[in-house]
Amino acid sequence: MNFSQFNFHQSIDEALQKCNFTKPTPIQQQAIPHLLMGKDLLGLAQTGTGKTAAFVLPTLQHLLDGPRKKIRALILAPTRELAEQIHDNVKQMAGNTKLHSCTVFGGVSKYGQLKNIERGVEIIVACPGRLLDHINSRSIDLSDIEVLILDEADQMFDKGFLPDIRRILKHVPQKRQTMVFSATMPGEIRHLAEDMLSDPVRVQIDHEKPAETISHSLFQVTQSRKTALLQTILQQKEMPTTLVFTRTKYKAKNLARHLQKAGFRATSLQGNLSQNQRKVAMEGFRTGKFNILVATDIAARGIDVSGISHVVNFDVPDTVEAYTHRTGRTGRAERTGKAFTFVTSGDGRIIQVVERFLGQKLHREDIGDFDYGVDAPIPTARPRRNAGVPKGSRRPHVPAHKRKNKTRQRAAAFDFGLSAASK
Repeated sequence: MNFSQFNFHQSIDEALQKCNFTKPTPIQQQAIPHLLMGKDLLGLAQTGTGKTAAFVLPTLQHLLDGPRKKIRALILAPTRELAEQIHDNVKQMAGNTKLHSCTVFGGVSKYGQLKNIERGVEIIVACPGRLLDHINSRSIDLSDIEVLILDEADQMFDKGFLPDIRRILKHVPQKRQTMVFSATMPGEIRHLAEDMLSDPVRVQIDHEKPAETISHSLFQVTQSRKTALLQTILQQKEMPTTLVFTRTKYKAKNLARHLQKAGFRATSLQGNLSQNQRKVAMEGFRTGKFNILVATDIAARGIDVSGISHVVNFDVPDTVEAYTHRTGRTGRAERTGKAFTFVTSGDGRIIQVVERFLGQKLHREDIGDFDYGVDAPIPTARPRRNAGVPKGSRRPHVPAHKRKNKTRQRAAAFDFGLSAASK
């Protein structure tokens, strides 16, 4: 099957050729025919499967007929990076259609956004908070909306945007085509979708599983040796485009600085940066000025850089969903990718959950003579922690045999032995 079977307008076909789009992905194959018929749709698919084109192309086809320079389509996204990414894709796919879009999100001047809107646009790609600001100040009118799209709806919920979305819905005509796309579907999003959609078609493409093109490995290491391990891996392995995830903004900034001082072309993307700084970081990573991007989860769904070869979980994510979204930045568009996870002794439980979810063990990796800082197995007995502490404030004594059993249980739950690397 190819895109010609959708019978898109010639101007859209020309843009698809420029973008080198030939064969539609499964989500595109299943969603586009229904959307071209004007049906509402709930699309569930993992990241990197072509969801953006699945909703942009039918929207452009619809907007070719009708008035111009009116806001007729609204796309809501949870992050600035994702909004920018969708906007860029719209511009590419709009080609010679003379349809125009603009972005609306915080961190930049409202007035620049208003100037773009006043010039006349048919599509707005917006983050809910800033859009509501414009609605409340009556600088944006959504009364002509014909197509409403929610992308990454589950992250909308994670970021607390559902109340804002419900407020926005009050300003959008009830008679419209609505699409909701998500990688996962928690109950709250399901209820929202039921309220928003009218007799929807449901398209589901293994939405909770990472792409099969991704290989998953772990390195057992202590917290203090993670930075040295990352530097060693970057030196010894061929990793042309690497995305590194940390748990905090502070760690992302400092790790990127450390890598820069070590001679790597690295930068960071985290919440303390201004919008302009974030844009510079993303553009530098996209164009190859930087080949290492250290980011917090703010970037897990907002990055669409073709050919990311590796994702490194410097810090283990808290949930399976976060693991899926992080690792989904590689192995996109049927390319192969690798995901490395740095695991400490406190990460056993979440790794077990991830392995059950994947249906496979994460491959245990080892690099030569590197000192991982991992000691021998936890001893069955430990020095008394109450030594020198006044009797009245001591913790209750735990018999040695119970401590021993607890240790065995921990060891059985997850094998952190370095010998596993050779398995």
